[in-house]
Amino acid sequence: QVQLVESGGGLVQPGGSLRLSCTVSGTAFAFNTMVWYRQAPEKEREFVASISSGRTTNYTNSVKGRFTISRDNAKKTVYLQMNSLKPEDTAVYYCKLAFGGGYWGQGTQVTVSS
Repeated sequence: QVQLVESGGGLVQPGGSLRLSCTVSGTAFAFNTMVWYRQAPEKEREFVASISSGRTTNYTNSVKGRFTISRDNAKKTVYLQMNSLKPEDTAVYYCKLAFGGGYWGQGTQVTVSS
C-alpha cells in the first residue's frame, strides 16, 4: 500500500533551521505533485508548499523566501528546507502525494521556541 513517512521535525529556536523529509513507498513518485501542509493547535490545516513533477514550486505567502521545497525522485523523497523559523511556524507538518484522493503522511512536529 501507499505509505508516506515524514521525519526531521523537532524543537528549534527562532531564527533556526530544520529540514523535513517525506519518503514515499508503494506507488510511483516521479509523476506526482507533492505538497507540504501544516496544522497549528486549534487551527485548520493549511497549505505550505508544493512541487510538481516538472519541479514547478508554489509557496504560501508567509513562508516565501524562508522555505524551499525540493524533491529527489531517485530516493522518492520530498524535502522542506525551513530557514529563519518563527514561533508562528510551530505546527505539525504533513506531506501529501497528490494523486487520486491524495495520500497523507502521519505528520512531524515542528516547535519554534526559545
